[in-house]
Amino acid sequence: QVQLVESGGGLVQAGGSLRLSCTASGSFGWINNMGYYRQDPGKQRELVALITGGSSTNYADSVKGRFTISRDNAKNTVYLQMNSLKPEDTAVYYCYAHYQRLDYWGRGTQITVSS
Repeated sequence: QVQLVESGGGLVQAGGSLRLSCTASGSFGWINNMGYYRQDPGKQRELVALITGGSSTNYADSVKGRFTISRDNAKNTVYLQMNSLKPEDTAVYYCYAHYQRLDYWGRGTQITVSS
């Protein structure tokens, strides 16, 4: 069982930066894939960024060059550094982990980017 706890959301002006953190806790072994998805009301949840245990990364085209995902395996924590934020980045951001064929999700944290 994996529990994911996110922190770092909030309100920021366009062009600003935020950093999200997500720590996994519970009883588990090696978690390979971790990352973030986001969802706007009325829209499907979409991938923002993923990182493997070997630190290979994958980003949505809309955030490439602006967001950076990283992880600290010793702390079971993944980070999402978000720079040059745009109003269209406004959404609820969910931490994600894939472990033993199951998907785990955090509760989500709201990010609002004002223009």
